[in-house]
Amino acid sequence: MKFTSHNEQLILDPDRALYLPEHGLLAISDLHLGKSAHFRRLGVPVPASVAQQDLLRLGLLFEKYQPTTLLINGDMFHHGLNSDIEAFRLWRQTYAHIKFLLVKGNHDRLAKADYASMDIQIHEPSYCLGPFCFIHDAPQCTEEELYPISGHVHPGVTVVGKAKQRLKFPCFYFGEEYAVMPAFSTFTGLYNIKPKAGEKVFALTQSGVVKV
Repeated sequence: MKFTSHNEQLILDPDRALYLPEHGLLAISDLHLGKSAHFRRLGVPVPASVAQQDLLRLGLLFEKYQPTTLLINGDMFHHGLNSDIEAFRLWRQTYAHIKFLLVKGNHDRLAKADYASMDIQIHEPSYCLGPFCFIHDAPQCTEEELYPISGHVHPGVTVVGKAKQRLKFPCFYFGEEYAVMPAFSTFTGLYNIKPKAGEKVFALTQSGVVKV
C-alpha cells in the first residue's frame, strides 16, 4: 500500500516492511535473530525453522523491491552469538551487494567486531533520512525537526468483524508525534494499539494492508 507521510512516499508491505522508493531503502524492525536458538538453549522447544523462515521472507522482499540498502530499526539480534546468528552470517553473503544498516536497539549487544564481520554498519541512537528519524524507541529521539519512525513495542491492532469476532494483527502506526513499525519476526507478541482520532493504523492481514 502506498502512503504519503511528510511529503515522502512510503510503501507499507504486508510482510511487515517499509520501503522508501526515492532512496532505495527497505526498512524493518525487531528481527530478533537468535531468539529461537536462545530459547532452545534454555530448554524451550522452539523449532529451528523460525529464524530460517524470517530470513526467507526477507530474501523475498529483496527480490520484490531490489533495494540498495536494508535498515534494521533496532533489535536485529536477540542475544549473544548462537546457531541462528551463524546461519545469518552465511545467508548475508548472498546479499553482499546490499548495504545493511542497524540502528541499535535494547537487544543488540554483540561486539563491534561481530557486526563488522557480518558487514553491518552501526548507527546509534538513530539514522536520519529525509524528513524521518529512524530510532528504535521514539521517546529517545532528540531530532525535533524530524518525524521519528520507531519499533520496539511490536504494535498490533484488534479488528472486530461483522459477526463480532475479534482478530489481532500486526500493524503500522502513524501518530502525530511519531510512527511505529511492526516487528518483522513472527516469533514476537503484539502490543495492542488503540488509535485516537486523527491517528492512522494499518493492519497487516493475509489479504494485504488494511487501513483500520
